[in-house]
Amino acid sequence: MSLLDQLADAHIQTAIDNGDLDNLPGQGKPLPPDEARQVPAELRAGYRLLKNAGFVPPEIQTHRELREVEDLLAQALPESEAHERLSRRARWIETQLSTSRRGRALLADRTYGDALRRHLAGSDNGADDECDDKQR
Repeated sequence: MSLLDQLADAHIQTAIDNGDLDNLPGQGKPLPPDEARQVPAELRAGYRLLKNAGFVPPEIQTHRELREVEDLLAQALPESEAHERLSRRARWIETQLSTSRRGRALLADRTYGDALRRHLAGSDNGADDECDDKQR
């Protein structure tokens, strides 16, 4: 056992003896599932560092940008120049997402989620049957 391991064990044992590790939140409960379980083990530490620093994968950032543009689009007047510009921007972002593998999955999830929300809200008029067939 290395000197560092011995020091760590000594500190842990001291904390146990002092009761510092008693009655901690979550004691006796399973650990939450690892978000990075599908990432190769040698890359997990790097991904955690990036995530904790606030960095996100480009596809996720692009998807967030699309949602922001769609929110602005919903507020713009239908015949305005801003509406047309935002519509073009949304189509361009969707094209970007559709060219990446993970982006396609995000768009498919969003399309399915939108159809499900319309259906649950009772406004599903059957116009999305073609889209639903593509999802199956």
